[in-house]
Amino acid sequence: MRRITGTTNLNRQVAEALREAIHTGELRPGELYSVSRLAETLGVSRTPVREALLTLADTGLVRIERNRGFRVVRRDPRHIAEVFHLRLLLEVPAARLAAAAVTPELLEELEAELTAMREAAADHDEPRFMRHDRRFHALILQAAGNSLLTGTVAALRDTITTVGASTADQTRSLADIAAEHAPVLDALRAADPEAAARAMRHHIAHTGELLVAQTAAENAEPVAEADLALLRDPRR
Repeated sequence: MRRITGTTNLNRQVAEALREAIHTGELRPGELYSVSRLAETLGVSRTPVREALLTLADTGLVRIERNRGFRVVRRDPRHIAEVFHLRLLLEVPAARLAAAAVTPELLEELEAELTAMREAAADHDEPRFMRHDRRFHALILQAAGNSLLTGTVAALRDTITTVGASTADQTRSLADIAAEHAPVLDALRAADPEAAARAMRHHIAHTGELLVAQTAAENAEPVAEADLALLRDPRR
């Protein structure tokens, strides 16, 4: 686990370090960890560690056990399925609306974001890749004409990021993920609402299915058909 080198925003730095350690598997679900040992590893006092843990506990990423330490909470396949079900309900119609009102400026911005994703994938830079991935989706949501959509979907994505669930370089590469965005851009370029909706549905549902299966495997349990059904029929 990386040591904290700065002296400002310690709580945020510690929380980010913990998320990274959980994401990489350095901190494993179910195991009990000591706050004092973690503080020593990070090179900080116990206070910012406790504050960061309270923040992560509020999001459901860890569970604090009084006078003992904390445990990383196992990822829940059902929660992931429900988040992606909501994304389907919101982003598929948004892609349809964006295609009906597409502008040259929107296409130029989307092309720039996809190019940036491909460059980040070539550099194996996942954080940079995900920034441009988020921006690509946000641009389409903004083009749909509902100012609340962007924030709502960003919050849904945050719930997945917070628990460290990612398919990147696990069940598919960053280049594979970038490639799934190309049909969305092609449909928007053609001003084809139904093609845009289909491409967006495929991309989000595929991501959700991979994450559900991946998380079920981590928990040594079979994939629940009810979870997959949420992703296969977004009208539910």
